[in-house]
This record gives sequence, structure tokens and C-alpha cells, in this order.
Amino acid sequence: MSRNLYKLFNYSLLKISLIPLMLWIISSLVFILLRVAPGDPVDAILGSGANEVSREILRSKLGLNESLTNQYFSYINDILHLNFGLSLSTQEPVLNIILKSLPASLELGFFSILSAMLIGFPMGLLGLRNRGGKTDYILRIFGIGTYAIPPFWGAMLAQLLFSVFFNISPIGGRFPVFEQQPQITGFLVLDSILTNNISALKDSLYHLALPSVTLGFLLSGIFSRSLRVNLEKSLKSDYVNAAVCRGISRKKVYLNHALPNSLLPIITISGLTIASLAGGALLFEVTFSWPGIALRLHEAISQRDYTLVQGIVIFTSLLIVTLNLFVDILIAYLDPRIEY
Repeated sequence: MSRNLYKLFNYSLLKISLIPLMLWIISSLVFILLRVAPGDPVDAILGSGANEVSREILRSKLGLNESLTNQYFSYINDILHLNFGLSLSTQEPVLNIILKSLPASLELGFFSILSAMLIGFPMGLLGLRNRGGKTDYILRIFGIGTYAIPPFWGAMLAQLLFSVFFNISPIGGRFPVFEQQPQITGFLVLDSILTNNISALKDSLYHLALPSVTLGFLLSGIFSRSLRVNLEKSLKSDYVNAAVCRGISRKKVYLNHALPNSLLPIITISGLTIASLAGGALLFEVTFSWPGIALRLHEAISQRDYTLVQGIVIFTSLLIVTLNLFVDILIAYLDPRIEY
């Protein structure tokens, strides 16, 4: 094993070793915050008019009559065994709820990031090409403005414009209510292709278009600004000047020298952007009635469903931590300038 690969291996082990500590801190904070928050899950399930006997029976069944210390250690023990428990409101395994809802969120996130890149990258290149001009300043303001728009407000504005005024897009949902969804992987676009169901593919894309393009539009300024700044920095570097002096065409300098080095920071930004969707997508999914994991979290919070909230937050945190770990290792592998 070469010296660089050995250092990368040690770096990866260090990063991986921090994951259990981070998840323990997150899990503990979730447990504490849910217990100190106002409200009672028994009231949410039975209603405030239930008699005291029924309330005590349910409280005993849910383990809520035990001390907080016993609840905490039982909760940590279940997490270590990948047992997220049962939903307090539906008595369905929390892991099943997460796995059923996750594909919808991942599908929306994937097409949103794709839309953001398709919108943002051309804008960044156009701004750099007209550096210092009116177009450049307009695109800069546009990028800052889109990033500053709250996702839920942008979602409502898109619904009002394209669903109410122009009536060219459904106002919410993931699929027509009265039609049968193809069920293989949970990703409707992929399942429609696998089953060769053209009608389902059209319906899924029809419902996916507005939320994904809207969220991609709001995120496009990040990619536009990042590409422009990093590409401009690369074009001023010594290796690009050396390539120009050797008589290499401007197109090849862009594609073979400046652009590859400009994309490395964008990989980091992509990872952080995907992670930020976990927070920003909550009200976004609620606004579009998108049946993803964020909408399930919103419902669980409103119902005081401790176990479901805990399971979703921990599972989502694990995904985010894993994604950031992958991005860190990938950047360290691709960029030899990074010390680790």
C-alpha cells in the first residue's frame, strides 16, 4: 500500500470512528427535547376526553410510566440493535414507515439537485463569460436572491403561479390518487421504466416536475456562484497560463485544465446542499403534500409520536453523516493538495 493510500485509510478510519459519537449526541438531544416539549402523546392518541384508566393502560403499554433514565437506556439499547420501535399512533414498525417514505424524498432530492445543476452551471459560465458586465451582475443578484428565498414560500408561489393561475401542473401529491402505482423499488420514475408503464411514467414526471424544478431553481444560485468563483480562480492560476503559453486552444484550456479543478469544491457543496435538504425539505414536502420522509416527520411531530420522530431523525442523521463522510473521503482522494 502506497504512503498516500495508507494516510487516506487512516483518515477514513478517523472519520468513521466519529460517527457513533455524533449519532449518540444527536439521539440523546432528540430524546431530551421530545420529553421536555409541551404536550402528551397519550392525549394525541386517545384525546383529552379519555378516562384515566384507559390513559394509564396506554401509558404502561408505551413504557411512558417508567423513569426517564429507564426510558433513555431502553431507547439507546433499541437503537444499538437497529430497533426503532413501533409508531405510537399507528403501531406500525418505524423502520417500515421510514423505508416506505424514503424513496419519495430521495427521488425529489435527486431531480432537484439535477435541476439545480442544469440551471446553475450555465448561469455560472454565462456570468464568467460576461465578467464585469451587466449580465454578470444580474446573474449574481439572481443567484443570491434564489438562495435567500425560503423554500416553503417559493413552493407556495410556484403553486399559485403554475397550478392556480396557469393550471399546467398539479398542486400537490406524487401520483394520481385513483390510479395504481407501480411497486418495485419505491422510486416511481424508475418503477415505471422497469414495468414499461408509459402512462405511469408520464404521471410521475408530471407530479414531480413542479416541486423538483422549484427546489432546483432555489438551489441553483449555489451552484452558479460556486462554479463561477472557482472557475475564475482556476483561469488565473499558473498551470492555465502555462497551457495558454503552449498554444493550447481556449476551449481545451477550459475543458481539460480549468473546469476539472473547479469541480472539486462543487462536490463538497453538492454534499452540503443535499444535507441541507433534510431541513429545508420539511416545509417544502408539506406544502406540496409530497409523501416523503419529511412529511412523515411533520405528521409525527403534530401527533407527538415519540418513536417515529426519534427514528426519522436518527435515520436521517445517519444518512447525512454517511454522505458527508463519503464526500470528505472522495475529496481527499481526488485532491492531493489536501493534508490529512
